[in-house]
Amino acid sequence: MTLTDESYSIESQTPDVETYLRLRTISGLTPFAREAAETGLKGTLYSVIVRHCGVAVGMGRLVGDGGCFFQVTDIAVDPVHQGRGLGKAIMSSIMSYVERTLPATAYVSLIADVPANKLYEQFGFKPTAPKSVGMSFLVKR
Repeated sequence: MTLTDESYSIESQTPDVETYLRLRTISGLTPFAREAAETGLKGTLYSVIVRHCGVAVGMGRLVGDGGCFFQVTDIAVDPVHQGRGLGKAIMSSIMSYVERTLPATAYVSLIADVPANKLYEQFGFKPTAPKSVGMSFLVKR
């Protein structure tokens, strides 16, 4: 998907730690410790950044084991720039990579916050319940 507003651009690039932490925070995603982000970003298989006039205002990543299991993560758009199709552009770029690169039997999952699940449904993602239920565990120290 291309962005229709010329002040926006999308590029295949992993965000640096500062950009990653900033976009997660301002978009309302759970914050991570800097050390965790530094390590986690190294596990990126594919990532995109949306820029507005050169400033990163959106991002998304694909992580995984390289063969069997993959997860779409960190779909984040600065609230000032939401409602302009940036999330859809991010997902379109990630799914283009998925379709042309991943093995035919790859399992791609994500955890969807409501109402973002409506965006992901546009790309073929479906709820797994009742056959299976997504679960999570947050390490606290």
